[in-house]
Amino acid sequence: MQDAQIGQFFIRVGLDVPLPGLFDYRSAQNVEVGQRVIVPFGRRQLVGLVVAVGEHPAVPIEQIRDVVMVLDDLPPLPDSWLRMMRFAAGYYQRPLGEVMMPAFPPPLRKAAAYTGKRAAGGPVARLARRKRNTVGTTPAAFHSADSASSPELNADQRAAVDKILALQGHGVILLRGVTGSGKTEVYLHAAREVLSQGKQVLFLVPEINLTPQLESALRQRFSAGCSTVELAVLHSGLSDGERLEAWLSAFSGKARVLLGTRMAVTVPMPELGMIIVDEEHDASYKQQDGLRYSARDLAVWRGHDEGVPVVLGSATPSLESWNHALQGRYHEVVLNRRARDVALPVVRLVDTRRLRLEQGFSPQILEAMNERLQQGEQVLVFINRRGYAPVLSCTSCGWVSQCSRCTAYTVLHRGRTGAPRLQCHHCGGYVQVPRACPECGDQDLKPMGRGTQRIEEFLADRFPEARIARIDADSTRLKGSAERLFAQVHSGEVDILVGTQMVAKGHDFANLGLVAVLNADSMLFAHDFRAPERLFAQLMQVAGRAGRHKEGGVVMLQTDYPDQPVYRALQKHDYPGFARYALDERRSLGLPPFAYQALLMAEGRELVQAIEFLHTARNLPELNPAAYTTREHVMLYDPVPLRVVRVANVERAQLLVESPSRPALQRFLAQWSADLFALGREGRVRYSLEVDPFEI
Repeated sequence: MQDAQIGQFFIRVGLDVPLPGLFDYRSAQNVEVGQRVIVPFGRRQLVGLVVAVGEHPAVPIEQIRDVVMVLDDLPPLPDSWLRMMRFAAGYYQRPLGEVMMPAFPPPLRKAAAYTGKRAAGGPVARLARRKRNTVGTTPAAFHSADSASSPELNADQRAAVDKILALQGHGVILLRGVTGSGKTEVYLHAAREVLSQGKQVLFLVPEINLTPQLESALRQRFSAGCSTVELAVLHSGLSDGERLEAWLSAFSGKARVLLGTRMAVTVPMPELGMIIVDEEHDASYKQQDGLRYSARDLAVWRGHDEGVPVVLGSATPSLESWNHALQGRYHEVVLNRRARDVALPVVRLVDTRRLRLEQGFSPQILEAMNERLQQGEQVLVFINRRGYAPVLSCTSCGWVSQCSRCTAYTVLHRGRTGAPRLQCHHCGGYVQVPRACPECGDQDLKPMGRGTQRIEEFLADRFPEARIARIDADSTRLKGSAERLFAQVHSGEVDILVGTQMVAKGHDFANLGLVAVLNADSMLFAHDFRAPERLFAQLMQVAGRAGRHKEGGVVMLQTDYPDQPVYRALQKHDYPGFARYALDERRSLGLPPFAYQALLMAEGRELVQAIEFLHTARNLPELNPAAYTTREHVMLYDPVPLRVVRVANVERAQLLVESPSRPALQRFLAQWSADLFALGREGRVRYSLEVDPFEI
């Protein structure tokens, strides 16, 4: 709607603020939907996105403020991108502005980048000037390498590529392939065909450390010797400038392939032709703060909306995806044998119930390690616990190292330089190791349990001639450190690799003959019902690192519970068998994928505050039953404290919401989330609502 005064236009703007709804502003110039603007908000100026133009304002005209600046350094965002944002906001129950604006690179959503003294045209103009000054050449066109540079596909791989390319418009392919079956080659061949049609490919990976080798494979396959490859890489480890450049390259259509972690799923791509989600089961695809979305699920929705095929690849698909395939909603394609003519590794269970362990190692594993090292092969020791020891204790009085701000133990860390320290893996706080017990004064403090650092120390003493590398979150903190460590392993400069889940997937170690798995039992009896699924996937992935290039690969797993179904299925490399067992159990208990869930979490200075908030939230439908027409199809459980109740002096509790019907749950949540916002403004409790929680 145009105001009676000539040149006055009303617009509705989405802002990154924790408030529901859109905000009305007035512009002196015509503005298009999908365009960014800088507007006043309270005493601040914010960048927002225009989602409607010419509508009747929701507030009196005299209360409407003027737009500060219309940003025209980018074309308007396309309708397809706005549809995805609206879907995500509605499904995950978040304000539209809170969904849209964080999807932009940071420089594009900072008002100061355009209005400050050093703005000089904005971040897009500054990036263009910098590239002109540093590159000085025209980017080379995208070329696909000829088929001679591509490995020949086996029959299973060729059939998989053909089935992917046979999809007309949207369809979801669940590519289930045993570890080492050559799923990456399937991706690359399918992508090449899509690129040859003049379309773009979005390639998602779960973790940053998986991007370097895939980037290298993509550049080698598609560069054909060009100095500039039309490939963009996007993940949180990049600088703001690097993220901006990658985002702009994909948005403009210059980049024909976008490789990235979960954030890449929201990047607008004008000629999108295919989406590939590698390791689709991985928990890293689920955002754990802010908009708690699943990048995998959003990729499937985006493919359906834009009419492009989506390939979900994994050796151990999520039970949700597997169930979709069983129901015929996804097309299943199976790669049952390894791409190279080598057998899957033998999995041996080492029953530790009557064994005497040496620093956590059974005699069988130590002997096997020695044999492999004598043969010149590499060994991977997998333990998903970083640090030196999970806890420090006093042998006299029983004191244990406890975080002062969390209901959790502090972990003993020993740095290569400096004094050891006790660090909390929940709040990040740390203290120096006490010289004596704080309770009784005894100086005989002992580490309990083992982490990667202690394992590394023991192996250095046990195998003094071996070259040992440790890869975990501590050893890879610096930018590029993970890539350097993996390069050492691949080049043969490492004999024993000690690692956490960072080494479990996606890496093709040519000379790795033995995988030793320690402490797997700790995940068997976790509170979360998804723990067995995660454990099986993790073990299948790490087992798949062994014997990928030559026969004789062996996996040895220590356990006190050798008859567990998870381990028995692992021995046979039997994902379908495990999945049938797990789905039958989920069906009998009414758990996902046979039910749909949401989780309301509340945080307060005292636990009673969080619990009271959740009790009030649970009773909201009873106060206004007419607004909750689907209440009878939704179950609200009692509020309970989290397992780790206190983190950084904040007490936490949760309330589970469940329904056998996704539409019924969504209708309930739409009303409930509006009431929760009003309730949250009254108290001193912070809350978050997560749809499809990955961990409970």
